[in-house]
Amino acid sequence: MAHERILIVEDEKLIRWSIKSRLEDQGFVVSEVETGKKAFELLEQEDFDLMLLDFRLPDTTGLEILRRVRQEASETSVVMMTAYGTVESAVEAMKLGAFDYLTKPVNLDELSLIVQKALETTSLRREVRRLRHEQIETHGNVRLIGRSRAMREVVELVEKVCQSQATTVLLEGDSGTGKNVVAKAIHYGSPRAERPFVNITCSALTETLLESELFGHERGAFTDAKTQKKGLLEVADGGTAFLDEIGEMGMAMQSKLLRFLEEKTFKRVGGTRDILVDVRIIAATNRDLQEAVHQGRFREDLYYRLKVIPVRLPTLRERREDIPLLIQHFLDHFNQEFRKNIKRVEPAAMERLTAYGWPGNIRELRNFIERVMILENKELIELKDLPRAMREGDEASAAAGGTGAGRAVSVPVGELTLEEMEREAIVRALEQVGHNQVRAAKLLGISRDTLRYRMKKFGLLEGARE
Repeated sequence: MAHERILIVEDEKLIRWSIKSRLEDQGFVVSEVETGKKAFELLEQEDFDLMLLDFRLPDTTGLEILRRVRQEASETSVVMMTAYGTVESAVEAMKLGAFDYLTKPVNLDELSLIVQKALETTSLRREVRRLRHEQIETHGNVRLIGRSRAMREVVELVEKVCQSQATTVLLEGDSGTGKNVVAKAIHYGSPRAERPFVNITCSALTETLLESELFGHERGAFTDAKTQKKGLLEVADGGTAFLDEIGEMGMAMQSKLLRFLEEKTFKRVGGTRDILVDVRIIAATNRDLQEAVHQGRFREDLYYRLKVIPVRLPTLRERREDIPLLIQHFLDHFNQEFRKNIKRVEPAAMERLTAYGWPGNIRELRNFIERVMILENKELIELKDLPRAMREGDEASAAAGGTGAGRAVSVPVGELTLEEMEREAIVRALEQVGHNQVRAAKLLGISRDTLRYRMKKFGLLEGARE
């Protein structure tokens, strides 16, 4: 039995009666008023899933009521009704957020169909809002863990950025230092928290696909574009777009991103209309972008446009006093996830964990704690539970194979260029794990998509094992 609440705002009594009777027969809870004033009085007292709204009322217009409803009760769907309908008024109503438009005399069968679809839209809006509230509860109190001076400086800067009007933020730091967590902390700690947070890894897609993902495309823009698609920047309107690994973005795409940052508008691929959005861009990189600028691989104007507010995240080696806090945080997290009760780490083991170099930074530490907690069922992590190389303080051996995650891959520097070093690191990582791409990506601290993108860049993908 339907139980959704519907409000009819219509000055003609016979029309109100016929619509109300039909909807009540279908199980809906229906209220009716004949003026805008009474509609607003009722809206202040009750929540409605749907409003059937006449265009012309004795004391106001339906469009005025629609404007206020969209501002004050954004989840309520509104269907306009009028005997004086014109194309212009219908277009205006739809622009203001009306779900649909009916002409009088109202066809009751058509009304029933539209009501059903409108209520489905209301339900979806409420589900989206519920999920957003869950996200805010989960990430809104994101605690950037650390008492070290380096982390206190980061936290203070992030708090200022959250409440600022800054539309571009650049997160810099080695792989695994927590750039994704900081990006979420900025978004969910800001007035933008109710709006979307979208995340895209720039290295995971070809330049053509990246453009389509960011800006969207029109139907027929390319072979597979069978329908129009909104880009992530359009989806994130009012919120935040997190562009991870921005240093891997191609030069042509950099130019398009720069234009968007300067003008706040973009065109969908294959489109001609400028789309205006309000999006905060948080870019992240583990590369030295200034060096990339000197090498001609990154636009200087884009670099300085992104670097309005730079936030550098320290490596774990620079904040060793935070390691015990992070370990306790991960213990609490995985105790809940795995339903275990591992309470602490014995002092001797904590001493070795604090002294270890953690080349994979927080990601490596997290993976290590996860592995230990999967394997152990006791209340205390002891020194003997650590890999032998880590127990003995052998940094190189521990990094090469001790923890099983986030291991270091040593590469001879010599006269190699940065690109040659990157290629050599990928080759060695693949050799170290028998050319298993999933394990090689984990070893390098990157995603499998990123690994495949870079393998393709260096001509290593052909004939490679999955």
